[in-house]
Amino acid sequence: MKILFLGDVSNFHNTLAHALRGAGHECIVASTGCSWQRIDCDINITRQEGLFGSVKFATKLPFLLAKMRGFDIVHFISPHFLTLKPDKLLQVLTYLKQNNRYLFYSACCTDYSYLTTCHDGNTFRYSDFLIGNEPSPYVKSHEWAIHNHWNNPEVVDYHHHFINNMDGIVACLYEYYVSYKNIDKPLTYAGIPINTDALPPRYIENEPNKVRFFIGIQRQKTILKGADRLLEAAQRITARYPQLCELAIAENVPYKEYLQLMSSSHVVLDQLYSYTPATNALVTMAQGMIAVSGAEPEYYDFIGEAENRPIINVSPLIEDDIYNKLEWLVLNKSQLPALSRASRDFVVKHNDSNIVAKKHIDFWNKIIAK
Repeated sequence: MKILFLGDVSNFHNTLAHALRGAGHECIVASTGCSWQRIDCDINITRQEGLFGSVKFATKLPFLLAKMRGFDIVHFISPHFLTLKPDKLLQVLTYLKQNNRYLFYSACCTDYSYLTTCHDGNTFRYSDFLIGNEPSPYVKSHEWAIHNHWNNPEVVDYHHHFINNMDGIVACLYEYYVSYKNIDKPLTYAGIPINTDALPPRYIENEPNKVRFFIGIQRQKTILKGADRLLEAAQRITARYPQLCELAIAENVPYKEYLQLMSSSHVVLDQLYSYTPATNALVTMAQGMIAVSGAEPEYYDFIGEAENRPIINVSPLIEDDIYNKLEWLVLNKSQLPALSRASRDFVVKHNDSNIVAKKHIDFWNKIIAK
């Protein structure tokens, strides 16, 4: 098949395209390169800021669209796949619908359906937006933006148009699957693709003298992902046990440099408000490091994993849970070698990019065969 991936986040579509090319498909990735992460892409769809950037993008858009015709599959990373207002996005969406065979949505970003599910107060015990019955720190600091963007009638109306135009939805996380399971569209779960061949394991062979913690900070997502609370707990631990652990911090560095910086670590702190490990945690685990992230029982049950549960799950609902989990790692560092191998095994079994690519192919073929 000839496949266009429109948009990318955290190397998701680029990794999936690589695996599909290996299976004999022709893939094109059109993205911004995920901003400062500088992820590879075939077509750059970056729109620069300001009036000059708007004029330049408007001039470039017809040439970009000319390259987006004649595909068997177009896979969107987000309803807001280009930096355009909803009315303009709808025009582009209509063009793509008319000039390609099938449209699919990789549900892996915040959108109106996910945001609504997070706010219903019943589906999740906590999320990026609601912790128990309380607004999350992100919502408290961005309440105006959420109300004026996601709940803007124009954005809501466009979101429904976007979903109605999709031939199917592929969820990459448990949370996104749950958010779409009651929508009348073909839906499947495939997971996040990780190129495990490109990430050879650096197993923790023996109990280390010091546990090396690592955290990557994305400035615009620090509060959203709970990195501020993870960092605070890690700093408390290293201050209390300086002879047993140390902490390295990376902030807004390109993806390849980030991988190099994290590679000498034992434990990587990822995110707090998720039921599911996302890309950063899975890349960590593929290299034989231990991830501190979201991994609730609902997620393990959903993917059918009853035995190997190596992710250090931290909860925003339990006071000092992050601190206590990190302290356990420091005081039980003899467990790190076993967790290291279990982490790699987990990703190879559930998230290897070839496995995730096959799930996509099977789903596409099921829709096409109808």
